[in-house]
Amino acid sequence: MTPESLIRAFQEVLGEAHVLTEAADQAPYLVEWRDRFKGSTPMVLRPGSTAEVAACMKLANAHDVAIVPQGGNTGLVGGQIPKNGESEVVLSLSRLNKIRSVDPLGRTMTVEAGTILQTIHERAEEHDLIFPLTLGAQGSCQIGGNIATNAGGTAVLSYGNTRELVLGLEVVLANGDVWEGLRTLRKDNTGYDLKQLFIGSEGTLGIITAATLRLFTKPSAVEVALCGLDSPHQALSLLSVAQKHAGHMVTGFELLPQVGMQFSVKHQENARYPMSEEHPWYVLLELSCGSKDIDLASLTEAIFEEAFEEELLNDAVLAQSTTQADDFWRLRHGMSEVQKCEGGSIKHDVSVPVVEVPAFLDEAIAAVEAFVPGCRPVPFGHMGDGNIHFNISQPVGEDKQAFLAQWDAVNEVVHGIVAKYGGSISAEHGIGVLKRDLLPGVKSPVEMAMMRAIKQTLDPKGLLNPGRVL
Repeated sequence: MTPESLIRAFQEVLGEAHVLTEAADQAPYLVEWRDRFKGSTPMVLRPGSTAEVAACMKLANAHDVAIVPQGGNTGLVGGQIPKNGESEVVLSLSRLNKIRSVDPLGRTMTVEAGTILQTIHERAEEHDLIFPLTLGAQGSCQIGGNIATNAGGTAVLSYGNTRELVLGLEVVLANGDVWEGLRTLRKDNTGYDLKQLFIGSEGTLGIITAATLRLFTKPSAVEVALCGLDSPHQALSLLSVAQKHAGHMVTGFELLPQVGMQFSVKHQENARYPMSEEHPWYVLLELSCGSKDIDLASLTEAIFEEAFEEELLNDAVLAQSTTQADDFWRLRHGMSEVQKCEGGSIKHDVSVPVVEVPAFLDEAIAAVEAFVPGCRPVPFGHMGDGNIHFNISQPVGEDKQAFLAQWDAVNEVVHGIVAKYGGSISAEHGIGVLKRDLLPGVKSPVEMAMMRAIKQTLDPKGLLNPGRVL
């Protein structure tokens, strides 16, 4: 089948309006938001239902067409961008954006893959419930992509990764078959848990078209504080104090460096320092609970009292309103994006055991500063679960491209230290294209063989996101 006849075949399935062939129409689907990955495609498919996704995959399977599933295009490892010159077809899930049902008593919501995460938050809140997955990109990322990459976010400490928030899935397989797995059961030991194969598979095993999600009681009280301190070692001790007093009610514990805070205040609109003085490190601490019988303010006070007695803190500011709490979180959520304003940024999404975070940071910061004199390390993130976004901004005044050309070499330095502490080179962003060639170095031959066997079974022609992950 010629390219032109193939386009006509997909148009018969979706209608001409939803098969994009013009460069201007395709442009938003072909560039990753950091401009690190750019691609080309003969067409962008925009199905509007699971049946249309299935029909597209049947056609692709019949004619050996490689398909790149894409959600909100907020991914950070290049898995959602088609490769240049390889005729990979983008299949966007954006039109599958319906909330199919909400069960407030059962605390579940069934949504289509293209539903924006913020929309899910808002619908849950209408029922005094929450869906706890919280990301900086929640206004544009889609739940299908979140599930396909097993997104983490700032609430993992209390609620877990996306993997722990999904009860069931609906998935279109590589041959166009549809797996109807939208169950709402918390307990189901009838064989293999098939949904877990697709969560975190980055679109390489099937296309997620809908999901049943777990909802939780909306907190009746929330306390958010920004703490200034001298080192990550003190932050680790502060985490211990907070969990001793509040246990699972510690729902956020984010570590922020001074330079990251400076970037956020400098480049975010209407941002300002919450404290009168700057500090080498900050912790954004959140406590929340669903019971009005718990005095969360007293718990927060007890944490601060012990932390100051043990000289863990230099200062702490408690948010006095929801608006101020949101402002604190905005400084954190915007920390990755504002680094673009400071030139090139070499990024790492790594994790180490929580107890090793301070030692890892000490060693990794010293190593990259020695390797790239004048660079500005900006390590920040989810200290409560050991996930640090170890980003490195270019030296002031250095050529951006010359700095970024050192990406692989800097990766090797950082990832070597991660390995020393028993960590992971991809904590929550996935593998995609960016880290594909690194995977065999951190996975055993047995693990790689198992993953390849699963891929071969579910996608024998290698049509789904080829060259990603494996």
